[in-house]
Amino acid sequence: MLQATTAPADAAPAVSALSPFRFPVFRSIWFASVLSNLGGLIQTVGASWMMTSIADSADMVALVQTSVALPIVLFSLFAGAMADSLDRRQVLLGAQIFMLVVSTALTVFAWLGHITPWLLLLFTFLIGCGAAFNGPAWQASVGDMVPRAHLAGAVAINSMGFNIARSVGPAIGGAIVAAAGAAAAFGVNAASYIALIWVLARWRPQRPPQLLPRETLGNAIAAGIRYVSMSPAIRRVLIRGAVFGIGASSVMALLPLIARDLLSGGPLTYGLLLGSFGAGAVIGALSSSRLRQRLASEGLARVACVAFAVAACVSGVSTHIALTVPMMMIAGAAWVLTLSTFNVTVQLATPRWVVARALSLYQVTTFAGMAAGSWLWGVISASDGVRLALIAAAIVMLICTAMGLRIPLSETADLNLDPLRLWQAPETAVPVEPRTGPVVITVEYNIREEDVLEFLSTMAERRRIRKRDGAMNWMLLRDLADPHVWVERFTTPTWLEYIRHNNRITQDDAVIPQRLRELHQGPGLPVVRRMIERQTGALPAGHVSTPHDLAEPMTDPSRSS
Repeated sequence: MLQATTAPADAAPAVSALSPFRFPVFRSIWFASVLSNLGGLIQTVGASWMMTSIADSADMVALVQTSVALPIVLFSLFAGAMADSLDRRQVLLGAQIFMLVVSTALTVFAWLGHITPWLLLLFTFLIGCGAAFNGPAWQASVGDMVPRAHLAGAVAINSMGFNIARSVGPAIGGAIVAAAGAAAAFGVNAASYIALIWVLARWRPQRPPQLLPRETLGNAIAAGIRYVSMSPAIRRVLIRGAVFGIGASSVMALLPLIARDLLSGGPLTYGLLLGSFGAGAVIGALSSSRLRQRLASEGLARVACVAFAVAACVSGVSTHIALTVPMMMIAGAAWVLTLSTFNVTVQLATPRWVVARALSLYQVTTFAGMAAGSWLWGVISASDGVRLALIAAAIVMLICTAMGLRIPLSETADLNLDPLRLWQAPETAVPVEPRTGPVVITVEYNIREEDVLEFLSTMAERRRIRKRDGAMNWMLLRDLADPHVWVERFTTPTWLEYIRHNNRITQDDAVIPQRLRELHQGPGLPVVRRMIERQTGALPAGHVSTPHDLAEPMTDPSRSS
């Protein structure tokens, strides 16, 4: 059995580019993933080159990439909610088995000669569906395999693993397609899932105890959207990721056409270019740790975007493979450095309870950009040529770079998003159950006139945190009779959601309520009142009055809200 044994932060080995390999669980799953990724890249070569053989238009070739990326746009948020709510190992196993079944069916259809362009797109779409459910669970699991200090390295190594497969898989795939046809490439991909399924079946991760009932899927999705929408650091990544996806998708979507039309090559040429892209990505992953020590996240993202723009532009005007190959290596390095920087920023800016949902939203926006970009560059290539499409994509990458001047990536390495765990559910005079609600909470402060501006500024951050963690109808009130009295008011749908809300506060969040307590002039702590909202009117005939029918406040001045 593979047991999850994550070392504590203070006992973690020194951080280096390859230090995550010191953790056995990460190491075992990573090697199995490389084999699976190798098969996936061989399948991609087969699908893309088969499409050039059975379809006449450039946009159908580019739609192969779109059909893989579109499911991620459609299903990633749903998959992220599942990964946060269910056993992530089970989600990973289900996704891998589904992709094994679909890949086997694709192999059979191709072997029998029944593949049409739209049927090929359907199979690649279904494989993309499996990838959509696999992605958030896998990425969120990395944080459970290695300590926080090694997370950036582990994410880069994951990208490196995929791109090691990319560096050799396409060449192998091109050779397989040239020697035995696309059906053989599809068969190799189907077999590649077996090792990862076996490793996942043996893995026994340690799951934290579930202290509260599991959220419904709808509530979990809503909570993830709400958290991301109220988190500026994550919103910036989503915007930049979407623009990057549009521009960066050009090289991958048009690579078969670059090989065929600009370089007058065949499947081996295509495999060589794709392998060069992968080799560059490996170099980028291995250099990421050293680069992160010299550059901030925003600086690294800008350099990588400019490098990708140069590579795309030069590849568009080059007709010599000796020039295009190094450009593919530069593009590959820029690809992995940018996406790993975005990924790490999201993970370090998100607490563990919602990390898969945040990553899924990041995937949705980035892959939406890739899906739209793949279609866009295919259309431009069909009407105006591959060269113009790549030059236009380079301009988009420069726009992504310039966006960093207005919406730079946040530095998240020093954040402490572990749960505070100081709050305890109060005892109430009125009996309550988890479904009791709506619950209205008020917190009363006494603020000196000279502290009002600082109080309002602190309350602005308090409002963001409250709403991010599930509060509704938040408002701040001032007493007209006593201007020193300020009342914070918000609601939660049920008592259970009120408990969830308070359990989501992090170590970094704690500075806000602490400062508010310091601004409060007493006597005592701010007064917290918890009340059940009730409708007025007579009770039905024969009804026996119970405490639940009353609108009594549940007051505990000694506890934080």
